[in-house]
Amino acid sequence: MSDSITDAAMSKIAQHKRAIRQQWLAVHLYLGLSLGLLLSVIGITGSLLVFYLELDEVLNPELAIAEPSAPRLPYQTIFNAIRQAEPDRPNGWRLEIPDNPRRVITARYYKPRETEQLGFAPLLLSVHPQTGEVLKQRFWGQFAMTWLYDLHYTLLLAASGKIVMAVVGGCLLVSLLSGLYLWWPSAGKWRSALGIKSKAGKQRLTYDLHKVAGVYGFIAMLALALTGIALEIPDYVNPLIGYFSPLQQQSAAKSQIVEQSAAITLDRAVAIARQRFPQAELAWIETPHGRDGCYRINLYQSGEPSRRFPKTNVWIDQYSGRVIRVNDPFTETAGDTLIHWLHPLHSGEALAMPGRLLVLAAGLSCPLLFVTGVMRWLQKRSGRRRLIEANRAGR
Repeated sequence: MSDSITDAAMSKIAQHKRAIRQQWLAVHLYLGLSLGLLLSVIGITGSLLVFYLELDEVLNPELAIAEPSAPRLPYQTIFNAIRQAEPDRPNGWRLEIPDNPRRVITARYYKPRETEQLGFAPLLLSVHPQTGEVLKQRFWGQFAMTWLYDLHYTLLLAASGKIVMAVVGGCLLVSLLSGLYLWWPSAGKWRSALGIKSKAGKQRLTYDLHKVAGVYGFIAMLALALTGIALEIPDYVNPLIGYFSPLQQQSAAKSQIVEQSAAITLDRAVAIARQRFPQAELAWIETPHGRDGCYRINLYQSGEPSRRFPKTNVWIDQYSGRVIRVNDPFTETAGDTLIHWLHPLHSGEALAMPGRLLVLAAGLSCPLLFVTGVMRWLQKRSGRRRLIEANRAGR
């Protein structure tokens, strides 16, 4: 009697597990079929953006510096050339100083009148560092790589696209976790669960490709989904981070206006900033925005997750050269540190070239998962149809 009760209980448990599995299988299937194509586009564009600068150089070979070892002009001379080329842009500029000697200096003007109705579409000038010549004038979103960036970041839907992308990121998390649950092998089957049976039939090969792409890319895709959501909706995520680790609150830095006094040069501002961080590399120079604006010098310290967008900042009074404020990322709270790691982790830059290649592979796995998932679904549907037809023929 007790054995029959035990068998009945075990049978109910098994049925319950099968029911749960079927529910998660349905969730995984419908998420894949409904969002798979969109996630494929997001994955492919993200993979391309890993090498944003390199691909832009391939598409615009005229921007390469022919003699990188030749001496460069002072930063103030380069800025004067920019102002001469664009005399009707009175506000501040942001100059990106590349670490690659073959790359040009990129100057950004954030609110040009031509695109002021758009949320983010700065004017970008490519400036030869040895001559000060403006080689190219472009607006963000009007050339290939920035268009891809907007497609990846907002689906070309501006602010509303960020909300859509955050929701898609949440759905991706559910898809990843449900896929892991459905894949999780029982004891003794780990080896087959982690491999591909090369001599198996087409159906088994399709399943194995889908399985392996998901399992081996799980950690990377999970990190990309989480960081992507955080970057899309910082107004919601940052306060949550700040609840556990208070974030620094900084007021706007301003220069003390001195009548009939000229501003110090860009080179002088850079030299003052480097006195605070003598081992750091120059990454950006932000010129004053208005009469009470100040210089903001962005430096890169070894150990920061991003060379291109470092968080070592020095704000300098444009008239006196006085240091107004300093931000050292190595003295920040854990919350600020986490926020500053989000973008470098999402792009792979935080882990240097291996990290970038990992993000590249994770992005390309999205279309592979979509195609193999659809193929597997079609195979199962075809099999069920044949079974129904066989049952009808046997009656």
